[in-house]
Amino acid sequence: MTASASPATSWLEGGRLRLVAGAIVVVNGFFPALWILLTSLKTETELVRKPITYWPDALTLQNYAQAFRDQPLLAYLGNSLIVSLLATVGSLVVSACAAYAIARLNLKHRQLILTAIVASSMFPLVTLLVPIFETMRSLGLLNRYIALVLPYIVLNLPVCTLVLVSYFQGIPRDLENAAMIDGCTRVGALVRVVVPLAAPGVFTAAILAFVNAWDEFLLALSLNANPAMRTLPVGITLYQGEFSFPWPIISAALIVAIVPIAVLIAVFQERVVGGLTQGGLKG
Repeated sequence: MTASASPATSWLEGGRLRLVAGAIVVVNGFFPALWILLTSLKTETELVRKPITYWPDALTLQNYAQAFRDQPLLAYLGNSLIVSLLATVGSLVVSACAAYAIARLNLKHRQLILTAIVASSMFPLVTLLVPIFETMRSLGLLNRYIALVLPYIVLNLPVCTLVLVSYFQGIPRDLENAAMIDGCTRVGALVRVVVPLAAPGVFTAAILAFVNAWDEFLLALSLNANPAMRTLPVGITLYQGEFSFPWPIISAALIVAIVPIAVLIAVFQERVVGGLTQGGLKG
């Protein structure tokens, strides 16, 4: 018979396992971004040098200046910001109403509705591209911000609704009843009582919706051919030429696109993680 492992040995093995798993996550998550950052600080000559140099010999910001000169990067940033903010607000409004109806109203086949919401998010975006394009064209909305905002709202609804349903279910009904006794309508109780109490979930849904809209490429490329309304993911693809790929300049533009999201996540990391975990426990 083999002796059972001591608690100290089991803890050590578990600690090593967690350390290895954490290292894999860190490398997988941060190494690509770090590589892009270092590439943006290199010259074209240094980039193609062999053997590869990981750290630039002489740090240069010339690629960032060139990125702003070659393309209207600020305009792309502004367009992405407008579209992402509008899509986030629209997603929150619609998903809050849907989540409240699922969590509070006595709906038949409630579980079936939740299953349908989850299933609707599993369709690859490329399969929805043609119907969305035809719908926007028939409505005369192509080459406008609204052509991207409306699909983004629809695409964000499943995840935002599921997050908010979990939070709304954890709020006592007595608080809403008290508000309605004081004269609030059901919508007023939702806005004045439920949403503020579910602020962590609302915040989490907002971050997820914003990031999804900020990073989206396929619809932005297909539904908006107006150069003045190009978003950042589409604009970055224009740096490459027919026979050239200026990777340092492209990397600089990518860093410009990554920084706003990275700052947003870094500042509100605890709220996002807390919102996801609490929502999962409540659901």
